Amino acid sequence: MDATLDATAGRTTATAAVALADTPAVSDEAGRAGEPRTAVHPAPCPPPPSVTAAAPAGGRPAQAAEAPEAAQASARTEVPGTARAAQASARTEADAPVVPAQARPGGSGRPAEPAQRYPRPVVTELRLSAFGPHRSAVFPLGPLTLFAGPSGSGKSQALQAYEAMAALGSGATLEEAFPEPRARIPERAVPDAERRRGFRLGCTVDGPAGPVRLDLAVQAEPTLRIVGERLSQDGQILLATALRDPGRRSVQAAWLTGGAVGVTRAPLPDDRLGTALLPLRVAGSTTGQRQVLAAAEQVVVALRSVFPCDPRPGRMRTAVPPGEGRLLGDCANLADVLRRTRSECGTRHALLAEAARTGCAGGVVGLDVRIPAGGGPVTAVLDRGPGRPATELARLGAGELRFLALALVLLTGPGVLAMDPAAELLSARQALTVLADGFDRGLDRRQSAELLRLAQLSCGRGHIRLVAEVGEGTADAARDLPGVAVVDLGP
Repeated sequence: MDATLDATAGRTTATAAVALADTPAVSDEAGRAGEPRTAVHPAPCPPPPSVTAAAPAGGRPAQAAEAPEAAQASARTEVPGTARAAQASARTEADAPVVPAQARPGGSGRPAEPAQRYPRPVVTELRLSAFGPHRSAVFPLGPLTLFAGPSGSGKSQALQAYEAMAALGSGATLEEAFPEPRARIPERAVPDAERRRGFRLGCTVDGPAGPVRLDLAVQAEPTLRIVGERLSQDGQILLATALRDPGRRSVQAAWLTGGAVGVTRAPLPDDRLGTALLPLRVAGSTTGQRQVLAAAEQVVVALRSVFPCDPRPGRMRTAVPPGEGRLLGDCANLADVLRRTRSECGTRHALLAEAARTGCAGGVVGLDVRIPAGGGPVTAVLDRGPGRPATELARLGAGELRFLALALVLLTGPGVLAMDPAAELLSARQALTVLADGFDRGLDRRQSAELLRLAQLSCGRGHIRLVAEVGEGTADAARDLPGVAVVDLGP
C-alpha cells in the first residue's frame, strides 16, 4: 500500500481521504488498467419491470460525471514506484476539494427528472480497483448477473468482494468480513516504506435517493484496518475518512453537515464501515445531514439485503431438529425449511415440488417431511406417488440436493432465509440479492436450465436479484436469454 494511504500531520483529514479514494492503494508495477484478466463484456440487461421505459442506456444519472474520474484513476494506476505515487498524490491534493462540499443550491444538483429510479435500493456496480487478481475492474450488476470465465480469472473473488461489503454493511468487523485478508492483496503488490500493503474495492448503490458511490481502501499488512472510506453522490463527497495516527485504532472522519457548521469531524473505528455507523451519529436536522442520512441508509439497506448461498450436499442429508425454519447459507437445514413452507406457504411449496419434477431423477409427485410422533429430527422426502416408497433426501445425488436448495432460495424471500434485512423498512421496499458461487456446480444441463428459468421469473419481478458464478456451459446457454447479463472474465 503506497504512501498516500497515510495522512500525515501536515494534511487535512478530508484531503487525505480524497487521496485515498483516488490513488492506488497498492504499488504494482505489473498491474495495468484494462488487463485482459479483468476485462468485462456484460450482455445488455433490461431494468426491473417497475422502471420507466424512458430510461437511457445504463440508467445511471451520474455516469457522465464519473467517466473523467475513472479515466484519471486509470491513468494514476499506471504510475509505478514511490516517486510517481507522490506525484499522483500531489495532483489529487491540488485538484480535489479539501472537505465534503456544502449542499448544492437548488437547481445545481441532479436533474429535476432523473433518467431512472430504482424503487428499492440495489447494488448496480461493483468496483475492484485493486483486489486479488482484479485491477481497475468495474462490473455492472443487473437483476440477473452471471460471472463466467476460465479458472483463475477471478469469478469467485468478485463474489467474495461483494459478500464482504455486504457483511460490513450489516455491522461485521473487518476480520469477520475478510478472514483471509492477505489473499485479497493483488499479486506483485509492493509494500511501502512502512511495509504496508492492502486492497481497494467499492460499489454503487442506486435507489430512491439516486446513485450513491462507496469506496474503501483496506490495509491488510501489517495490521488489518480501514485506512480510507468515501461516500459520494454526483461527485459530492458526503463522508470521507483517513488514517492520521497509525498508533490509534481509529480514523478521522468528516461528513457533510450543511448550515453554519458545514462539516462535522469525529473519530470512527478503523475496523468497521463508517457508512453503517452514520445513522447513529447524524441527527438529520439540516439539509446536508438529511442528504448524508438518505445516502448512507440506502447503501446499508442494499448491503444488508444480501444472502450468500452455497449449498453443501454433505450437510443436507441428515435429519435436522425442528427450528424456526430459516434456511442457512449452506442449506444444511433444508428439511426444516421444507417443513415450514409446506405448512405456511402452500403456493411456493407447490412451485418447488413442480421444479423437483424437472431437477430430480424418477417420478416426483411432491415434497413431504416426516416428523416423529414424539418429536425429534425432521426428515425431508420426495413423494414418488401411490404404491411407490418415498425417497429420503439422504439418497439423492449431490446435484439433486444443490438443485432443490437453490430452487427453494429463488422461490422464497427474506423471511425464510437466515439473513438480517433492515427491520425499519418494509420488505416490499427491499430487494433480496442472492450471491451464489458455483451456481451450476454439480448440475447437469437440464437442472441448470431449470434454475435459469426460475431465476428469470423471480428476478423479473424485481424483488429478487441474483449474482452468480457459472461454468462456460451455463454461460453459453444464458447469453441469449432476456434479462440475463453475462460478465466474461479473460484468462
